[in-house]
Amino acid sequence: MESHVYVGDVAAHEGKEALFRGWLYGKRSSGKLHFIQLRDGTGIIQCVVSKKDVPEAAFLAAEHAPQEASLEVRGTVAKDPRSPIGFEVHVKDLRVLQGQPGYPIQPKEHGVGFLQEQRHLWLRSARQRAILAVRHTLIKTIRDYYDERGFTLVDSPILTPAACEGTSTLFEVPYFDLGKAFLTQSGQLYGEAAAMAVGKAYVFGPTFRAEKSKTRRHLTEFWMVEPEVAYLDLEGNMDLAEDFLVTIVGRVLEKHEKDLTGVLERDLTLLRKVEKPFPRITYTEAIETLHKAGNPTQWGDDFGGDEETILCKQFDRPVMVHRYPASLKAFYFKKDPQDPKLALGVDVLAPEGFGEIIGGGQREDDYDTLLRAIDEHQLPREAFSWYLDLRKFGSVPHSGFGLGVERTVGWICGLPHVRETIPFPRMMERLTP
Repeated sequence: MESHVYVGDVAAHEGKEALFRGWLYGKRSSGKLHFIQLRDGTGIIQCVVSKKDVPEAAFLAAEHAPQEASLEVRGTVAKDPRSPIGFEVHVKDLRVLQGQPGYPIQPKEHGVGFLQEQRHLWLRSARQRAILAVRHTLIKTIRDYYDERGFTLVDSPILTPAACEGTSTLFEVPYFDLGKAFLTQSGQLYGEAAAMAVGKAYVFGPTFRAEKSKTRRHLTEFWMVEPEVAYLDLEGNMDLAEDFLVTIVGRVLEKHEKDLTGVLERDLTLLRKVEKPFPRITYTEAIETLHKAGNPTQWGDDFGGDEETILCKQFDRPVMVHRYPASLKAFYFKKDPQDPKLALGVDVLAPEGFGEIIGGGQREDDYDTLLRAIDEHQLPREAFSWYLDLRKFGSVPHSGFGLGVERTVGWICGLPHVRETIPFPRMMERLTP
């Protein structure tokens, strides 16, 4: 197949004849002229089809081409200061490869329910393309961050024998003669094993929560990156989370400012303030702040969206809330030696109502203490025998956290719901397309 030029590379072909391949994003006509918006995934360019410059068959093909028809366009690249990308194509020939009338998504307002049903086609819109581009850069930057700092990527299993954070939100799967397996809630426990082998590890993959929640922050299938570091305490863990978040947000802003402001209409004021240091407050201090704001949350209660929003309004950047009540945290959190009622954990809350995007802390490294915690949480000892081994053979203080990709994309893009942050969202009421 003859090679073609991508819209994103058009500047290198100014004044030259080039072949473009893509899809018809929009069209308007004016007598003997058709103005076709051709998209190819790297950008959108206007192609001017003049009746006097193209074969009659090409002019008619342009006239009758339906929305989202696949096209081949050959023409000369010319500068155009009115164009968003600075160039247009003066067409010499055009061919419609395939296309039928009746494209479901028209240039008008559609309900979210309808668009979700057409998700496989909705992805073609400029808004969704921009979100996918931000997600891609975010994921690449996450990998680069850890790869460049000596971390080893360790793939954790998706099928696991037990829960790491309780059994109420697990998806069960029949597993041959061994009974039940579960879709993983987190790769953290396996990340801990890896950290004892390589020092600095990270797990990056899909996770599943059978949580019966329909809030704008929840999906049943989402992606998490979970670093885990040997010989790292809570303070070091917070330093790592802070530096990590500043780096990945900065990189996305650097590369996608036009997508964020031009396509997604995102106000970048607060995102530009994602700089070190982040404010760090204890859970107890957070409760005091809530009371001053008139919120009735009592010490020992978990924070919901309303509480997180109130706390974030006190600061101009993400805030770290640490040392929650141990009763609110999973069995593997280490207790604070200064106050055993507290867990050495931290949540990073994003401003503007986007809530928790990082959760983590220091892990319990003592065998007997961890065994008691497993029993207190009524978890099966046999399922965690290998995890307990990590406390038998060379146990050390270690810490880590998890960052949810979808919540982070939603925050950076300023989206009202996480369903737009992943190509094909899975929610309580949605399993298709």
